[in-house]
Amino acid sequence: QVQLVESGGGLVQPGGSLRLSCAASGSIFRINVMGWFRQAPGRERELVATITSRDQTNYADSVKGRFTISRDNAKNTVYLQMNSLKPEDTGVYYCNLRELRLGGGIDYWGKGTLVTVSS
Repeated sequence: QVQLVESGGGLVQPGGSLRLSCAASGSIFRINVMGWFRQAPGRERELVATITSRDQTNYADSVKGRFTISRDNAKNTVYLQMNSLKPEDTGVYYCNLRELRLGGGIDYWGKGTLVTVSS
């Protein structure tokens, strides 16, 4: 029922910046966590950052100090501001929504947006 649509990916040079957006639509449970995951070439999908409905954030060590996650609950949208990008940041970035229901978490995923950091 919930759909996530990412946008903002593209090609940037090392040291550049990019902002990703993810808009959620459908019937969204009010208690949830939204986040960004990425999958680099030849690697498994990994956590980048998460943010709760109360704006509690969590970041992977590799992006701390460079990336900032935020959300707009009224718009059901989560953002990822990426600064000082490195070639190792290259990958497909996926938006995630986890509904925290009493019966357990329910995950929804976007189709992904490609971020390429290269000269």
